[in-house]
Amino acid sequence: MPDESSPATTDPSRPTRGGGGGGRRRKPRAGRRKAFVITACTAAGLVVLAGAGAGFLYFKLNGNIKGVDINAALGPDRPANVDDGSMDILVLGSDSRSGANAKYGKDGGGARSDTAMVVHVYKGHQKASVVSIPRDTLVTRPACTDSAGNSVAGGNQQMFNTAYEVGGPACAVKTVEKMSGIRMDHYVEVDFSGFKKLINTLGGVDITTQQAIDDDKSHLHLAAGKHTLDGEQSLGLVRTRHAVGDGSDLGRIQLQQAFMKALINQIKDVGVFTSPKKLYDLADTATSAVTTDSELNSVNELAGFAGGLKGIGAGDMKMVTLPVQYDPADPNRVLPLEKAGAKVWAALKTDQPVPASALKGSAGDKGAAGSVVTSH
Repeated sequence: MPDESSPATTDPSRPTRGGGGGGRRRKPRAGRRKAFVITACTAAGLVVLAGAGAGFLYFKLNGNIKGVDINAALGPDRPANVDDGSMDILVLGSDSRSGANAKYGKDGGGARSDTAMVVHVYKGHQKASVVSIPRDTLVTRPACTDSAGNSVAGGNQQMFNTAYEVGGPACAVKTVEKMSGIRMDHYVEVDFSGFKKLINTLGGVDITTQQAIDDDKSHLHLAAGKHTLDGEQSLGLVRTRHAVGDGSDLGRIQLQQAFMKALINQIKDVGVFTSPKKLYDLADTATSAVTTDSELNSVNELAGFAGGLKGIGAGDMKMVTLPVQYDPADPNRVLPLEKAGAKVWAALKTDQPVPASALKGSAGDKGAAGSVVTSH
């Protein structure tokens, strides 16, 4: 989900703090793929429509999907595939202010990935862990090739979200893979306008605010109590940080995670399985809203990918934030806690739960916004 903050800035003169690298990866088993939230509701519509043999609808939906060939862009310099039945997906929210997104502010030179989540689906596809990477994390960004085929230099002490800004999806994937040592099986991206449309098509999301939220920068004003948020309000919520917790990006991540749980809890109750129109509207909206890797940019692939999400509920997902500390030189930036982060990535590599010890002492648990929003 996108963010209202100003464009990323970096200081190349700052001392180096190392990044990650190496490691193993799992190759997903064909026919048993499952998705995360952004393509959750797409699945039902795609499966039903394809099964009904509605050819013209198939081609319309197919034409909606935008794909990026991550494999071709990155080549062989990646963690190895390991086939153990688990799967890892990089989910990004981009904040381009171009086109339909211009109302959210001036475009500062390119889209940025202001929300990044590594979603690990465990073997058996009944549980998942989600690791949020703060946009302000200072990392070692590897050299990349952008979407136009141009080389982009890497660098130390670069904000994480500059990877997408300077090199697009492939550079974001490469940066995450270097940090984690884990190969990303898939890539899913959604922008401002796509996110809003998806929520509106769902009929809104029910949440409860434990306190009033008044944030002029995200344009969100909610009294304490129960609400059904439309797309605009939902976008405001996942962009909010100044009016909750400690006002940091870490607090905003806690809001985002709470919203995602509320959305997952509600997906089964929106009536998509009993309304053909709802099925089509969701499929049309979701396929238009997302950009995926080239292995998912068809109706059939998305249907297979998303078809089993119903086995993973909010209670089956452990959501954490990459262990970080505030940068002593700049409180608006955070630094990875290398040893703790290594524990997180090692757990996912071996298909194990993230240990609580890895999160102890992380600033990610101090955003103080985790209890502001809950499901009804």
